[in-house]
Amino acid sequence: MAVNVVSNVRNKQPLIHHLTNQVVMNFSANGLLAFGGSPIMAMAMEDAADMANLSDGVLINMGTLTVPQVQSMILAGKAANKKGIPVVIDPVGVAATPFRTKAFDQIVAEVQPAAIKGNAGELSHLIGIPLKTKGVDSIDSGNPEEIAVKVAQEFDTLAIVTGEVDVISNGEETVFNETGDALLSKVTGAGCLLGSIVTACLSTDGTPLQQAYAAVKFYGLAAEWAASRPGVEGSGTFAACFIDALAMEVSQLEDFLHES
Repeated sequence: MAVNVVSNVRNKQPLIHHLTNQVVMNFSANGLLAFGGSPIMAMAMEDAADMANLSDGVLINMGTLTVPQVQSMILAGKAANKKGIPVVIDPVGVAATPFRTKAFDQIVAEVQPAAIKGNAGELSHLIGIPLKTKGVDSIDSGNPEEIAVKVAQEFDTLAIVTGEVDVISNGEETVFNETGDALLSKVTGAGCLLGSIVTACLSTDGTPLQQAYAAVKFYGLAAEWAASRPGVEGSGTFAACFIDALAMEVSQLEDFLHES
């Protein structure tokens, strides 16, 4: 299934409208291009809906949030819902401040997400389960399966809880992904780029659970391949190799890692 989803993305080359944070724009754009999608970054309220209407998917990332951006996110999300394309919400740091919590509530009051993706601390906050967080990072993992199921049911969406083991649930069925490498946590924007990849995969044919699982599994395989490169000595060299890996075929990654 992962092979089919990735191939479909590369055949379709979906245009993904990013309403994302300023820290990760370049990394997200390059990563999605390598994977086979086409990124566009537009935050202005004046063209947020128009850009969504031109796109195949919309990513809403709350990383460097401002009041005008919240309105842009709502406009783009509503246009995407009307068009019938997926909206992925990444509630970065939602547990950190009341402003972020209120902004998330405002967005989901008007926009129906196809998926909500975040770490355990972020997603647990959405359903009132307190976990320790530090800024945008989760310190405690809690029960990721319980968190994923409850978020999926509460918001009638697909929930993706990222961590050492990624958990994906639609509220009735839950799957787990164990691919990945610890160096991902040392690269700013690695989680945000995953949101781009997930959005691109959700724009193809198939069930959302299968599409999201394919995205997360491929992302983890690419990280494992990059971390295994002879010249990788830390997060900087890893990041460059990781972008290269995102352009590879699923079979290439699986064969190499199986042989090694």
